[in-house]
Amino acid sequence: MSKGRTTDKQTEADEAYAVMRQSILGGGLMPGERLVETELAERLGLGRNAVRTSLARLEQDGLVERSPFRGARVRIISEAEAAEILEARSVLEGLAARHAAEYMTPEQVQELRGLLGQMEQQHQAGDLLATSELNSVLHRRIVELAALPMVAKLIDGLHAQNVRHQFRTVLAPGRAAQSLAEHRAIVDALATGDGELAEAAMRHHLAHVLRTLRSLQKNTTRS
Repeated sequence: MSKGRTTDKQTEADEAYAVMRQSILGGGLMPGERLVETELAERLGLGRNAVRTSLARLEQDGLVERSPFRGARVRIISEAEAAEILEARSVLEGLAARHAAEYMTPEQVQELRGLLGQMEQQHQAGDLLATSELNSVLHRRIVELAALPMVAKLIDGLHAQNVRHQFRTVLAPGRAAQSLAEHRAIVDALATGDGELAEAAMRHHLAHVLRTLRSLQKNTTRS
């Protein structure tokens, strides 16, 4: 009987961890946001003990930081760390694009073009944040199509979503249109089956993201 209760508690803790982790990576919990156990338990419909356990795990993951006087917060990423994450993504996602290109089917190309079409619709509607969300979906799908589990795990561990939610490079003037063009070039390269071209297109795109991030931080510092 006690074993069953332990299993139930463990299941609840695992569920709480998964929900809270996705909330952070998905932007439901934003960088710098305070994480109060009672509020989270009520907001997410989870037990307080499960929330407490999850916060400890998320701290180990580098997604949460805790201090004696300020409590727990979603960890804020420094500009230097964000730049390093983008440089690492350039290598890893470039590799994923190379492999995906080699095995891309016509149906999968159409799927990616469909995502591009949705991005263009959101951009034309002026919803840049929705465009950014679809951008993330497209990147994740390319990584999935590469079928490289270790590369996917390394990319996931970079917490790239936190960089996107914190710095919002898509909101920089002219960046959304440029990003669309870069993603179109990536998909076009994947469609050709040319792995080298696909890798170059992905790395070119992420280099521009990094350049935009650094530009935004310089402007913030000056102001």
